[in-house]
Amino acid sequence: MNGGDFALGSEVRLHRIGGKALFVCLFLACLRVCESFSPNKLEEEDYEDVPINKTWVLSPKVYESDVTLILNKLLLGYDNKLRPDIGVRPTVIETAVYVNSIGPVDPINMEYTIDIFFAQTWYDSRLKFNSSMKLLMLNSNMVGKIWIPDTFFRNSRKSDAHWITTPNRLLRLWSNGRVMYTLRLTINAECYLKLHNFPMDEHSCPLEFSSYGYPKNEIQYRWQRRSVEVADQRYWRLYQFAFVGLRNTSDVAHTQSGEYVIMTIFFDLSRRMGYFTIQTYIPCSMIVVLSWVSFWINKDAVPARTSLGITTVLTMTTLSTISRKSLPKVSYVTAMDLFVSVCFIFTFAALMEYGTLHYFTSNRQAKKAKATSTQQRSAVVNIRPSASLLQMNNIAPYQEDDDYAYECLDGKDCASFFCCFEDCRSGAWRENRMQVRVSKIDSYARIFFPTAFGLFNLVYWVGYLYL
Repeated sequence: MNGGDFALGSEVRLHRIGGKALFVCLFLACLRVCESFSPNKLEEEDYEDVPINKTWVLSPKVYESDVTLILNKLLLGYDNKLRPDIGVRPTVIETAVYVNSIGPVDPINMEYTIDIFFAQTWYDSRLKFNSSMKLLMLNSNMVGKIWIPDTFFRNSRKSDAHWITTPNRLLRLWSNGRVMYTLRLTINAECYLKLHNFPMDEHSCPLEFSSYGYPKNEIQYRWQRRSVEVADQRYWRLYQFAFVGLRNTSDVAHTQSGEYVIMTIFFDLSRRMGYFTIQTYIPCSMIVVLSWVSFWINKDAVPARTSLGITTVLTMTTLSTISRKSLPKVSYVTAMDLFVSVCFIFTFAALMEYGTLHYFTSNRQAKKAKATSTQQRSAVVNIRPSASLLQMNNIAPYQEDDDYAYECLDGKDCASFFCCFEDCRSGAWRENRMQVRVSKIDSYARIFFPTAFGLFNLVYWVGYLYL
């Protein structure tokens, strides 16, 4: 074979290979075109990969135009002034409350602050729709376009809805016509506090809500299965109170405009005593104990005992005034008022004890001084041989009687409860009478005052804490 034949053969082979490659390319292009027009490919484009529990499945794509068409169709001819099923049956509204925080409680104005998420659910047949989407999550812009219950809080003094950064409202629509509407509220609600046991009192603060204009035959409220839930209590601003628990009830109020269903949540609160123990109970007790120091001071130290008694009385007066500042101006006596009043009585009695002691001792000393001066004058005037022995014999018994009279209270004929020690000694003592020596009053007070105050504290704390 020569060189020309070899070149001719190679060219023929190249033409054959190029034709085969062209055929393969045309075949692959036809396959791609057929796949692009296949029904399976068209169906797959309408789906997107969505992870569900870490398993990738195909779910229908949601187009904004579809949601817009659904909402426009629902709102076409919709009258938001009419409640669902008007004239057919009452609208049933299921309610639930999530308590975000409670506090503070204001005992002066008898109100408390509560921050809640309030949820209402009902069915509106006019909002049913047929779509692959079973739930529409909408914002607050849709709230004003559909019917919303006219729920209000009956015992609120001030209610604020949160609007920052946008209105804190949520609206959800199900395909079966179910509507859920939630919003966040901060409410200052009334709570009538019964302060008879203050500061060992417990209260149930209510939160009441109902329909403002629809009576029972138009709207009925019901609690959901998990009707009331509470958040973490560590960040609540209760301060003086401890959260004990809650309970929810439903009732019917009879008014001139009809019967209304009233839903109520009771928040049980118990007052913490730590603040009042430090500020009132301990200082008052210490002032009472301080007033007993005068019983160990000499009765002749008039300035010391008088200043101590007056100081304790004035201090108790100040403490009683301060303890009332944290309370409303109620007309009845609270437990703290009783304790402070008794402490005031003990300090005042300690001051009066020394006043009584000083009165009798000063009078006896004056009488003794007067008797001594009289005796001295008689001795000087009656120094005569004929009468000196008689006069001296008459003076000696009087001096002995004066010593006994100085040691006891004045009673003479024992007609009073206290009788003179001399009369008791001489046989004039009657039954059921008491012998009290003036010089021993401080000794009696050292035992009587602590014992009486201890018994009072025992009865007080047992009665208010356990009975």
